[in-house]
Amino acid sequence: MKKTDLNRLKTILEEKRAALIKNAQQTFAEDMALDANDLPDEMDLASSEYIQSFTFRLRGRERTFLEKINTALKKIEDGTFGTCENCEEPISLKRLEARPETTLCIRCKEDQERMEKDYA
Repeated sequence: MKKTDLNRLKTILEEKRAALIKNAQQTFAEDMALDANDLPDEMDLASSEYIQSFTFRLRGRERTFLEKINTALKKIEDGTFGTCENCEEPISLKRLEARPETTLCIRCKEDQERMEKDYA
């Protein structure tokens, strides 16, 4: 892979990481507390608790995504970025441009999805 492509993908990953961290900080600053005094009745409180729970589940998914991004950035640093973890073949540049945090080539990912579908 060309150094320019690698640098471009690294920049994309760093931008995604920064956006995720910003969302997490915003959640921590704004969405962590429910003030029962601001909510006139039990329905409002229940609704707010549901929204808060949903927000935290989303942030949990973002944490997993952040771990994938950090792994990809480490692979760039150690020179193993862009290699499929399953078949050890190079991952196509088009796939990396679409999902730079990916660890599988398109063929291995399709195989994984087929197996998940079969066993779901």
